[in-house]
Amino acid sequence: MSNFARFFRYKDMKFSDIKGHLAMAGANSMWGLMAPVAKMAMAAGTITPLLMTNFRIAGAALLFWIASIFTHTEKVSIPDLFRLAGAALLGILFNQGCYIFGVGFTSPGDASIITTTMPLWVMVLAALILKEPITLKKVGGIMMGGTGALLLVLGGTASGVKGDNPMLGNLLVLTAQLCYALYLTFYRNFIRKYSVVTLMKWMFTFAALILVPVSLPQTIQTDWASLNRGELLGAAYVVVGATFIAYILIMIGQKALRPTLVGMYNYVQPIVATITGICLGLDRLTPVKIGAVALIFCGVWLVTISKARQPKSAESTEKA
Repeated sequence: MSNFARFFRYKDMKFSDIKGHLAMAGANSMWGLMAPVAKMAMAAGTITPLLMTNFRIAGAALLFWIASIFTHTEKVSIPDLFRLAGAALLGILFNQGCYIFGVGFTSPGDASIITTTMPLWVMVLAALILKEPITLKKVGGIMMGGTGALLLVLGGTASGVKGDNPMLGNLLVLTAQLCYALYLTFYRNFIRKYSVVTLMKWMFTFAALILVPVSLPQTIQTDWASLNRGELLGAAYVVVGATFIAYILIMIGQKALRPTLVGMYNYVQPIVATITGICLGLDRLTPVKIGAVALIFCGVWLVTISKARQPKSAESTEKA
């Protein structure tokens, strides 16, 4: 309750706080739009999930290397490069790959709703791996959020556009969230060692080095001349907006706001994605989906308002 009181009291807000709120709202709105935009870009079948993932990872790597030219140069040690390679597998390759493939099989609304379970999985893994305590509110939140996610995965898919395999798509999107939760848990302290540009340029580079050779045959066989402007603009949005700009905004928000407030902005994603999907005819609301949303939101809210016994446990919920 005190978080809401402080949030709405203008005199307690600094310029950096306002900037952080705007950055988090912007980043999560971009991520919320990514599901329906990527779905439309892949609708014709010319841009496959593998190619879209390739665009996102290789394109972002190039953009972050260009950005590094205009920022302070940081020297990364050899051991840290190996750590960054491991982080790239969990935080980028498996996370983004499973997400894009999942969106290709399921509806944009379901994909974005499942992304709201991120804080729940981080909390579970932090308790199992880092031995951080979780309160009764956190346990209740995890159970409620997990139930909501299972409703979607096991059959709550009555969307206007379901995709070829909604259950597989939802499971892939859920796997993407678990991979990122593992990334945050294992690399919780390490990701604070370098700037966002340094971290992202190396992580996206390692991910691209693995993915580009795998996707090369499909890249060569693709009929690029058949792509229309909408498909190209959709792919460009995923790379520039939902990846490059969004990661920069997230870092601004994390530096300015408390972890609990950062986590709350995850709620923006399904709202934006569902509204966009409905407006574009890609999705529609159903009673099951509404119930799943309510369970997930209540679960994440319980996790958010619960007080950690140690400062470390609050840190583990950072990011959306």
